[in-house]
Amino acid sequence: MQALILAGGKGERMFPLTKKIPKVFLPIAGKPFLEYQINFFKREGINDFILATGYQAKQIKDYFDDGRKFGVKIIYSKQKKPLDTGGAIKNAQSLIKNRDILITNGDTFLKFNLEEMLKFHKKLQKPITIAITQVKDAGRFGRVIINKKNIITKFKEKDKKAKEGFINAGVYIFQKRVLREFPKNQKISLERKIFPKFINKISAFKVRGYFVDIGTPEDYKKAKKYLTKYVTIN
Repeated sequence: MQALILAGGKGERMFPLTKKIPKVFLPIAGKPFLEYQINFFKREGINDFILATGYQAKQIKDYFDDGRKFGVKIIYSKQKKPLDTGGAIKNAQSLIKNRDILITNGDTFLKFNLEEMLKFHKKLQKPITIAITQVKDAGRFGRVIINKKNIITKFKEKDKKAKEGFINAGVYIFQKRVLREFPKNQKISLERKIFPKFINKISAFKVRGYFVDIGTPEDYKKAKKYLTKYVTIN
């Protein structure tokens, strides 16, 4: 199975740390965050990656090259202009080989079982499966509402008053045919513009494993503490 990692973000909320490096390159024990992510997916059985790059793309390619020294295969889909998450996925469409593709945000880490998620995806036969996890501060991310059949019925916007709830954990399995619905060469948000069009057609895979988003300095500190303790780099 291939994995497409969205690694083009500028990470403005993390300035000045990301002024000269891409957000996915924020260091953890001397290694970029993205390396921990790739290593985790490698252990889950994925060795074929597409990196969707944009901001500071050369740094990423210079470091990972073709992936050989990391024991994987890496190819690149570079954005000539910022395309947001949906546009970056569409830009990489021609590089996707199989019927299903794993897609993940390059600035989040989720500990989960890929084999179980893939079985769930095939069982429910929905065009998209999203990994969701329960957090205490769901309002910061925006909540995901599901029914008894684990189908997403609504996406709620960020709300500081909202407390515990399920959120989108930034890991997806797409049927490749879904990408036909994406506009070409346009900046478009996967979360705000694409997913709402597929209400009642997205299955929600519940994950209890560790989740972190390195979009804020506070969570970056949490990621450094967790990853150096529990996720090893070969």
